[in-house]
Amino acid sequence: MAPKATKWAKPEPAPAPPPPGAKPEEDKKDGKEPSDKPQKAVQDDKEPSDKPQKAVQPKHEVGTRRGCRRYRWELKDSNKEFWLLGHAEIKILSLGCLIAAMILLSSLTVHPILRLIITMEISIFSFFILLYSFAIHRYIPFILWPISDFFNNLIACAFLVGAVVFAVRSRRSMNLHYLLAVILIGAAGVFAFIDVCLQRNHFRGKKAKKHTPVPPPGKEKGPQQGKGPEPAKPPEPGKPPGPAKGKK
Repeated sequence: MAPKATKWAKPEPAPAPPPPGAKPEEDKKDGKEPSDKPQKAVQDDKEPSDKPQKAVQPKHEVGTRRGCRRYRWELKDSNKEFWLLGHAEIKILSLGCLIAAMILLSSLTVHPILRLIITMEISIFSFFILLYSFAIHRYIPFILWPISDFFNNLIACAFLVGAVVFAVRSRRSMNLHYLLAVILIGAAGVFAFIDVCLQRNHFRGKKAKKHTPVPPPGKEKGPQQGKGPEPAKPPEPGKPPGPAKGKK
């Protein structure tokens, strides 16, 4: 038998109806309210960080460097290439031989052509040493500097060998200073030929294909997208349309 209700027991109050427009509580399970912590964590993950991220610069390219930072990188990379490939040592040896030959010939009476060739080669070798040492060629890209240096070494070798032949033939008797100057001029020509061989190693594996012209950078135009056919021009006002074909 069911127990009778006590005399003093109060009836339980009915739950209050939800206000209009309120959503039903679906998240409550086992009498526990859902916490807002995971939602806040997701929102924090989606928010972008305010700290600026530094762009990682490539080691073998200029990257986004500008101004003095770019010049420092170009200076370091140019000198590294200039000294490690052996061009700097060869050019400095050639320049030293020509300067020593010029000093030895300054106290002698020689043909002016011989002095002209020596001073010309000294100025050209000095120009290329300064060009590569201060990375000036990196800012003049419209000149192919490896090719110009290659032809300069060839011409210098030919001029210096010709100067040696001319110096030997122009004199029958040669004193010690004159002989040493001729030997130094010939050594400078040999060093120029060695630099030509080093330039050949630089050009290996860089042959251009035949009948494939390469366009200059920055002038390539992609296909024009988003442009439809041009609309037909309306007839000019004041002129009646012409009669159709087959009708008068």
